[in-house]
Amino acid sequence: MALLALLGLLVGLAFAGSPRELADGTHVAGIEVGGLTHGQAVARLDAAFEEVRRDPVTFTAGDGTYAFAANQLGVEPDWRGAVAAAAQAGNGFGPIRGFRRLHTRFFGAEVFPRVAVSDAALEFALDRVAAEVDRAPTSAAVVRRGLAVRIVPETPGRRLDRSAAERTLVHSLGSLDRVDGTVPLNVATTQPPVTQEMLEPAARRARIVLSAPVTIRRAGRQWRLSRQRIAQLLLLPSDGTKRLAISGPHATSYFDELGERIGRPPVDARFVASGEGIQLVKSRNGTELDVAKTARALLRAATSRTNRVATAVVVPAIPELTTKKALAMGIDRRMGSYKTYNAGTWDRITNLRLGVLALDDTLVPPGGAFSLNDAIGERTVERGFRPAPVIIGTKYEEEVGGGTSQVATTVFNAAWEAGLDITERNPHSLYIDRYQLGRDATVYWPSLDLRFANDTKSWVLVKGFVEPDGIRVSIYGGERRRVQSSAGTREITGAPPVNRVKDRTLARGTTVVEEAGSSPSRTSVTRTVYGEDGEVLREETWNTNYRGEARVVRVGTKKPEPAAKPTKPNAKAPAGDAKQPGEVTPPTRP
Repeated sequence: MALLALLGLLVGLAFAGSPRELADGTHVAGIEVGGLTHGQAVARLDAAFEEVRRDPVTFTAGDGTYAFAANQLGVEPDWRGAVAAAAQAGNGFGPIRGFRRLHTRFFGAEVFPRVAVSDAALEFALDRVAAEVDRAPTSAAVVRRGLAVRIVPETPGRRLDRSAAERTLVHSLGSLDRVDGTVPLNVATTQPPVTQEMLEPAARRARIVLSAPVTIRRAGRQWRLSRQRIAQLLLLPSDGTKRLAISGPHATSYFDELGERIGRPPVDARFVASGEGIQLVKSRNGTELDVAKTARALLRAATSRTNRVATAVVVPAIPELTTKKALAMGIDRRMGSYKTYNAGTWDRITNLRLGVLALDDTLVPPGGAFSLNDAIGERTVERGFRPAPVIIGTKYEEEVGGGTSQVATTVFNAAWEAGLDITERNPHSLYIDRYQLGRDATVYWPSLDLRFANDTKSWVLVKGFVEPDGIRVSIYGGERRRVQSSAGTREITGAPPVNRVKDRTLARGTTVVEEAGSSPSRTSVTRTVYGEDGEVLREETWNTNYRGEARVVRVGTKKPEPAAKPTKPNAKAPAGDAKQPGEVTPPTRP
């Protein structure tokens, strides 16, 4: 035994070799690296991979072929790690290393490197393949041509197995051996959720549905549906469904028409102005067709061979604003009212009336806000609004909806008199003397608005009225507030801006005032709002600056005419023709 041990020790030492060299028979990715140092082995492997790095490998998936190279996908084998692993397998202390290397010499050792890859490039490649390979399965469907019903069979789909494809791509491109031919990528077959066999019962029922007319009855009245009309209302199984249904656009249209014949629309509670008070007209329940239940009843009748009569289902229709809800709003008095008078063209007056009618019956909850732009909406020709003058800057121009600012002024003053919190008000840029001093307002869709907040404990109702000579806005609520306002002051802050226009028809040195213009000014008005107990709720001062409207002056530039030839001493000019030099009669303004 001692001799055997000594012999084994000698054999181990004989084959131990140098630890700096790899054992004979060592292979990395199929390349013999035995007897080489670590550095030499890595250099050999790098050189071998460099020869194939740019060589594309052809892959197949479905019906397509795709070529990728290692450098395209950023594939980089870890040769240093693989050489280190190979060295570790043949290393050890003295005789142990010899026996390990003796085993490698006779039986060989193969090491495959880890392979790094660009995730983004790999995903791009897989997405490209999947885009052409993936095909969703199609479920079977029941289709109709005329009154004939048949089943369209299902078609299976396919899907790229991305995990398996990723491994195949990386392994093939990280290998030093390039295979002849193509490398297949794994593609799985996907089955649809609904097959032809599953739809056989639905197809049989559909044929029964279209076999004869159906009658709908309600309260002594009845409506007959022909086979062709039933076919329009019938929704056949498709897109993964398995059931018949009475549904779709044609069914919706039919039930809307039937509902108008059978039902009675509910009537909301409404508030009617009565002097300084308000009266409540009670709501009234109605009836309406229960579309879902009626559709199910119609389908049951249509799928019966004997009893092909369905009963329409009618349910109560509750108004949106019931009497109970309206009473709970607490609206019982007029808080403020204001009227402005018609001015301008008939188109402008039309816009006033449309605007005030659009905001009529606007309800604002406690803590809520009123917006004139929201209440009236966009002013368009389609809604009946007409082009009329508007003030833009200091100029008058024509725009659709012109005059709506008078509605804003009317609402502003109604909210002012009601004592409500006015949160947004934009004055006109020019002073308009037909409005109360310092209490005008303008709006412009959608940027400029008039807004007030309902800072009471009850709901607030905004009513609009068209009167023969103007428009009126009244605000109703549940609180009685007292408003004390100052008459206001107006201070001229400068001279009107002058716009001089050259006129070649006037003699040089002659001027004519075509537009008088107006001076810039500022106003100041105050408002004190008292509550029901006499407490001061708010004290406000509203300051407004108005720009001056330009004075338009025409300045003559016409050169004087040559002097006339002298006349005979006894000649006389006709009476009434004499004028002073430079005297021009200005035209009258329309």
